[in-house]
Amino acid sequence: MTETATNTPTVKLSDAAIRRRMLADFWFHFKQNKGAVAGMIVFVLLVVAAVFAAVIAPHDPTQQYRDALLVPPLWQEGGRADFLLGTDAVGRDMLSRLIYGAQYSLFIGIVVVSIALVGGIVIGMVAGFFGGWVDTVIMRVMDVILAFPSLLLALVLVAILGPGLLNAMIAIAIVYQPHFARLTRAAVMGEKEREYVTAARVAGAGNMRLMFKTILPNCLAPLIVQATLSFSSAVLDAAALGFLGMGAQPPASEWGTMLAEAREFILRAWWVVTFPGLAILISVLAINLMGDGLRDALDPKLKKS
Repeated sequence: MTETATNTPTVKLSDAAIRRRMLADFWFHFKQNKGAVAGMIVFVLLVVAAVFAAVIAPHDPTQQYRDALLVPPLWQEGGRADFLLGTDAVGRDMLSRLIYGAQYSLFIGIVVVSIALVGGIVIGMVAGFFGGWVDTVIMRVMDVILAFPSLLLALVLVAILGPGLLNAMIAIAIVYQPHFARLTRAAVMGEKEREYVTAARVAGAGNMRLMFKTILPNCLAPLIVQATLSFSSAVLDAAALGFLGMGAQPPASEWGTMLAEAREFILRAWWVVTFPGLAILISVLAINLMGDGLRDALDPKLKKS
């Protein structure tokens, strides 16, 4: 009696196929969160408005129409069809300024998150990988920064550096850096004792290669989620600094600066305050919802079946 062995052929997937499968799996879990999908749609619209502001905006955001001071929105009595959302105290079109304000929001978010992410990864990687006194010194410095209220510390740093959008972004990035550093450190400490790291070390990989080529790719999921949430916080803090006169300076159409310029007209021209406030609210809420969806899709423990 002869035995017939059935060998099941193993199919090796190409790197491109693996990436497509991972992307499909990510999208499957991401779209389960309806709020995240809605947030992503709003964020995409924000990006489109920022990129194509020159095409979409009906007016130049700094153009002053002296015959149209504090014109109300179109649907209110006294509104005009050429100013859909009304004008501000010096006759600038509100809709155009809101659209161009999206450029400031995206620019602020990208710059702040990039600086905080890169700096936090380097600091956290060094602290988590080497440990000992290096870890202790670095983490105590991060604890000192975290001990201050973020907006207060940002205000102090801007006061030292001087008012302006660039200095405000640098200050906010410094304030957010400890969050990325602590998150990176925790991820590195959980990964550095795993078998693949030991194998790479035995194979002769140096410390730099171990940190940034071997360990870092496996720590990116929580960092991506933190970057998304920090993006929205950066937009909010930059608007707060602009409102206090320490961020973007007039005549910039940054939403916080628009709020600061409109404070004295809040009772007799509600639209000059309401629309920039709504823009900040909707943008921050959309990015936070998208961040929640990314967390659910990237964390295996939170993935919905």
